[in-house]
Amino acid sequence: MCLAIPARLVEKRDHDQAVVDLGGIRKPVSIALVPEAEVGDYVIVHVGHAIGMIDPEEAEKTLALFAEMQAEEEGAAR
Repeated sequence: MCLAIPARLVEKRDHDQAVVDLGGIRKPVSIALVPEAEVGDYVIVHVGHAIGMIDPEEAEKTLALFAEMQAEEEGAAR
């Protein structure tokens, strides 16, 4: 099973490179597949590559769901 997660683009760099923010963690990614992405856009990231763009509302819903799942998992571990 593959997992791709939404992340907000916070910096564009040369040579189709960018930096995304995912829950306060910033990671470099390739934006070669979505060169139209701009700072502030949400992209779907899979193994270091932005593979598509996502609507901001949908991205926020998905990230909220991930946070809820993590909170439930942490609560169950106690």
